[in-house]
Amino acid sequence: MNYSLERFEKETDIVSYIDGYVDVEEFLPRCMECGSYGRVWSCPPFQFDPMELWRSYRRILIQGYRLSFGEDRTKETMTEALWKVKEQLSEELFVQERENPESLALSAGDCQLCGDCTRPEGAPCRNKERMRYSIESLGGNVGKTLSELCGIQLEWIRGDCLPSHFVLCGALLKK
Repeated sequence: MNYSLERFEKETDIVSYIDGYVDVEEFLPRCMECGSYGRVWSCPPFQFDPMELWRSYRRILIQGYRLSFGEDRTKETMTEALWKVKEQLSEELFVQERENPESLALSAGDCQLCGDCTRPEGAPCRNKERMRYSIESLGGNVGKTLSELCGIQLEWIRGDCLPSHFVLCGALLKK
């Protein structure tokens, strides 16, 4: 599989980030359209106010990878690479979280740890120590974050036309 990785990161204060990139009311209806809404512990609805979570931190370190693919790309090889790099990014974020007391890692996308989340049955999360919310699940605008803060434009699959790159974006919230 032919692809290259470009790592990016950008740190900013949480007040500026909230003011420019977080809108829970705008993004909650989008979450409701997703099959993970209410079915995965990392996704809304939550038993807490996402804005209170954002405001309990002082800084956000946005980080991730752009995966650029060659002409020989297929949906299957792109998806395989995406999951591999998502796992790598998650591990990097967990290391940073351990190194920064009271920090919180935010995942790139929804949780995929179990494959069959216990939330629909009303049972507690099996992986509470590793489950993390994503920027978008907490009302953050990842597309705007990437374009304005990191200089990266998202591309989407359109019919049979595959994008030239995928982007995984996570973050570390710091006290």
